[in-house]
Amino acid sequence: NSVLNSYCPDFIMHLAAESHVDRSIENPSDFIYTNIVGTYNLLIAATKYYKSLSNEKQRRFRFHHISTDEVYGDLKKDFPAFDENKAYDPSSPYSASKASSDHLVRAWHRTYGLPVIVTNCSNNYGPFHFPEKFIPHMILNGLEGKVLPIYGDGKQIRDWLYVKDHAKALALVLERGKIGETYNIGGSNEVSNIEVVTKICHLLDIMRPKRKSYSHLIKFVDDRPGHDRRYAINNAKITNNLGWEPEETFETGLRKTVQWYLNNEKWWQNILNGNYALDRLGSDT
Repeated sequence: NSVLNSYCPDFIMHLAAESHVDRSIENPSDFIYTNIVGTYNLLIAATKYYKSLSNEKQRRFRFHHISTDEVYGDLKKDFPAFDENKAYDPSSPYSASKASSDHLVRAWHRTYGLPVIVTNCSNNYGPFHFPEKFIPHMILNGLEGKVLPIYGDGKQIRDWLYVKDHAKALALVLERGKIGETYNIGGSNEVSNIEVVTKICHLLDIMRPKRKSYSHLIKFVDDRPGHDRRYAINNAKITNNLGWEPEETFETGLRKTVQWYLNNEKWWQNILNGNYALDRLGSDT
């Protein structure tokens, strides 16, 4: 409440979430607390703030809730990509907690009149991606000569969205999106996990060559519980209504991503050795 009253924002964009599926399986309580209770707390504060605004500022105000395609659940190989009318069917504690937050946001729009917009995106990747995530994890493990672990048979398919394309879409939705609507945002890049890792190895072989190809580090490991086989986003609504399309192909975006991690070793080493956590806590901790 104090932050909203101090800064008087024109909009609120709610991107904060616990988002790592493996950790949601190991410790679901963090995901319930952050993604559900945290969203509830933000909705309470946003509604109070919204009601304090002048009529002119209320007409401009938006609460933009950013979510995931994982709320839609597992998509069979030959089924059409998720559109905004797809029923929710989450598989993991993470996706279930995000589905719950989506429902809360829509309920606050209908019950309390909070002007909301919801977007559901596919897998993001690019610069500054936290090292626990799939693509940076594979890049950094490769650079350190560690195993590149792939769940199951590696044929799980994800729709990969370059982070800058996503950011442009979010800004466009915030500016021109219709209140109460949902917009799906995907990269139009369906790639299997084993293909992703193979492409990363090929790029590392070119950009940071070693005596042996990085592909020798690939190892298949036991699949995780409830692992969805495929996600895919239908971009028709945001393309037709708002004119957005992804600019990066997976090949161009992945090359930029690998190059960024090669150029920014200090950033990711600071995370891997735990110093970033100490920096966030303060020097007296």
